[in-house]
Amino acid sequence: MDEIISPLVLKGQSLSHIFTHHKNEINCCERTLYYYFDKNAFTARNIDLPRKVKYKPRKKSIEPVIKESTYKIERTFDDFGKFIADNPNIPVVEMDTFHGTRSGKVLLTFMFRNCSLMLALIIDSCSQKDVKDAIDKLYEILGHEVFKRSFPVILTDNGSEFKNPQTIELDNERNQRTKIFYCDPMASYQKPHVEKNHEYIRYILPKGKSFDNRTQEDITLMMNHINSTARASLNGNTPFKLAQMLLDNSLLCKLSLKHIPADEVHLKPALF
Repeated sequence: MDEIISPLVLKGQSLSHIFTHHKNEINCCERTLYYYFDKNAFTARNIDLPRKVKYKPRKKSIEPVIKESTYKIERTFDDFGKFIADNPNIPVVEMDTFHGTRSGKVLLTFMFRNCSLMLALIIDSCSQKDVKDAIDKLYEILGHEVFKRSFPVILTDNGSEFKNPQTIELDNERNQRTKIFYCDPMASYQKPHVEKNHEYIRYILPKGKSFDNRTQEDITLMMNHINSTARASLNGNTPFKLAQMLLDNSLLCKLSLKHIPADEVHLKPALF
């Protein structure tokens, strides 16, 4: 069993991913595998397992009444809740930025809630202009109809890079291409999917590591490995497999999103 499990763990694969694809060769349950790791039964050790995300408990506090900023008029999290209640079947995409260092290139990330597929676009800086340019480029690649079907609603935070909603919602001819809503201030838990999935990126691009020498091809390769990782939360499926069923296949093709065979999935900095 060690010759199956340890090499894959050392590639950064989770026990959940390994168990999903090798359960017929592993003569115990997934929980027992963790027990064996605690007992140092394998060549790979506990320290080699992807670390568990630890979230600080949210503090309850009385929030002061603040006059709503104009960019959030009819785009608040309460507005989002009402919109989804009226349109329960509409797909939602969470949007965020992911930083390596305090300055330099950043990743603009998109998480499709219905399948957990994540996109990442590398941009030169965390500015409104670079966010707009990246979304314009994505819109150009996908075309109006595919973009509108794939990104009907975007939920994001109050970062300054997102505070010009019309440049995101409208194309250069002022056609509506999406609708954007904002989380409450200091409430990243309201878009939990993209926040949690960033942990996979951190396995490959550690905190403090600059992205300045990375290309979009590098980032797409990384996301292909992440999206090909089986998740217990998806009943052993991968985000890519679900995306093939739930998203427009032309999106996957046009953005060079591909399946990585299970045993080739690599979630360590050595991927590059």
